[in-house]
Amino acid sequence: MTGKVSLDHIYVQPDPRAYFGTLRGLDYHIPELAKPHFAALVDEYREARGVAVPTVLDIGCSYGINAALLKHGATMAELYDRYSGPDADRWTRAALLARDRESIRTGEPANRTRFLGLDASDNALSYALEAGFLDGAVHADLEAGDPTEEQRAQLAPTDVVISTGCLGYVTERTLLRVVEASAGTGGPPWMAHFVLRMFPFDPIAERLAEAGYETVRHDGVFRQRRFATEEERTLVLDRLSAVGVDPSGLETDGWLYAQLHVSRPRAAT
Repeated sequence: MTGKVSLDHIYVQPDPRAYFGTLRGLDYHIPELAKPHFAALVDEYREARGVAVPTVLDIGCSYGINAALLKHGATMAELYDRYSGPDADRWTRAALLARDRESIRTGEPANRTRFLGLDASDNALSYALEAGFLDGAVHADLEAGDPTEEQRAQLAPTDVVISTGCLGYVTERTLLRVVEASAGTGGPPWMAHFVLRMFPFDPIAERLAEAGYETVRHDGVFRQRRFATEEERTLVLDRLSAVGVDPSGLETDGWLYAQLHVSRPRAAT
């Protein structure tokens, strides 16, 4: 038990309105905080490996939020207004998709990337693909088993792997299966993961080290969202205590906090 409240229902709807409507009330904004760090890593990879358009795999991508921000230049404020504004309920799914595609058609790509999404929610992936946020999608649960040959082929071009909040539920099993399947132009993929502090990253870093990676934890912490309930706050504080993390001045003030871990193949560090 992690203590974190289950919000599973918002990830499986036909469109992102429940997702943004729920998370807006919790001041969820980790994708906005992650965006410059992801962009910097992609730029570093592009220069180091000579790959003009790196392929980015977003693990736990849901409705393609990181792609919308990083590739297409959206902001969380814009997406909140689009999907949970005063008139959001008046739009059909088709109308929402048409508006999304138009915003992409008339905009300039903010980052030259090809974006893949990996998620267990078929509805979320379908929306992200139809909207144009993602260039490809892998509907799979790699915690449960190895990718199929088709999924392996989809994962093969991966250059950079990112995530914002799924690690802890997703483990090194998924990451190592992605690494095994990847054959990116520049060698093994680089990684950047924002991980809640209640989930120690050391066990994952150790397994990545066995696969030839070196992991560096970024200085500082990043607000993920407010606690949904007082019960969630209590249970998460208990979880933090159990794993030896001091929540004073951070989680005790009512927010979930994440840390950034960047893993590169040793030859790239």
